[in-house]
Amino acid sequence: MLAAAMNPCPCGFFGDPTRQCNCSPPLIQRYVSKISGPLLDRIDIHIEVPAVKYKELRGDQLGESSAEIAQRVLGARKLQQQRFAGEKIYANAQMPPKMIRKHCAISAEGEKQLENAITRLGLSARAHDRILKVARTIADLHGAEAIQPTHLGEAIQYRTLDRTYWA
Repeated sequence: MLAAAMNPCPCGFFGDPTRQCNCSPPLIQRYVSKISGPLLDRIDIHIEVPAVKYKELRGDQLGESSAEIAQRVLGARKLQQQRFAGEKIYANAQMPPKMIRKHCAISAEGEKQLENAITRLGLSARAHDRILKVARTIADLHGAEAIQPTHLGEAIQYRTLDRTYWA
């Protein structure tokens, strides 16, 4: 598993609603392109994480508890263990293309949605497969048997660097 972080640009303020970015688009492009396309293709999820505002840090609004999240993850892991029983695969991320076709079927609406994303963003076959695996995992986290267009849309949204810098 790889977890990594980077600034959105050399000054770190591109897209920040409270601070001015002084970087030019070509400078931002050069900065981000230091991560090669083939490397990005191998990262399942890349998202922007905006700075948290002070009021949100100090607010009393609570999110979902860690225990609730853990239960959902355990449920998804159980589904994956059942799905891959007898295989040498333990998680959706390990599925080869043949299993992706079997376990990541999508509706006609989903097909159109994925085709539009692949075409519009110029994504690779590897990114296509990763989107489907992430969508399968999102569906598992929701306890859904089939991948729904909402699951697919969420998985596509997790391709931030593809969307922001190469589209």
